[in-house]
Amino acid sequence: MQVLVDSSVWVDYFRGGSNSGKLDFLIDENILVINDLILAELIPFLKIKNQHKLIDLLNFVERLSLNIDWKEIIEFQHKCLKQGINGIGIPDLIIAQNALQNHCEIYTLDQHFELMKASLELVLTDK
Repeated sequence: MQVLVDSSVWVDYFRGGSNSGKLDFLIDENILVINDLILAELIPFLKIKNQHKLIDLLNFVERLSLNIDWKEIIEFQHKCLKQGINGIGIPDLIIAQNALQNHCEIYTLDQHFELMKASLELVLTDK
């Protein structure tokens, strides 16, 4: 199963964080994917830091197409709010939708996904 790697993991990885080994495993197994939303969160900062090799590497990662279903995003937000889960941003909902549409697990360090997991039936990786 492919794993959609969230920007929180990439930032941790670039900083040499404690979760680098998990991402290395996904890279070695060639099962990670990314999307344009995640790239839009990462690339501007990398450009400021003149990290052009990292940008090139990220652009080489298999990219999932974004097919945003706004009615479903609204329903996701509604489900979260009914469960008392407040403060979930639209980008996180789009990432969740993208993973579900493509039958992917999500690898993230963002606690919002753990909160949404049951309501939206997300699969979070524990690799």
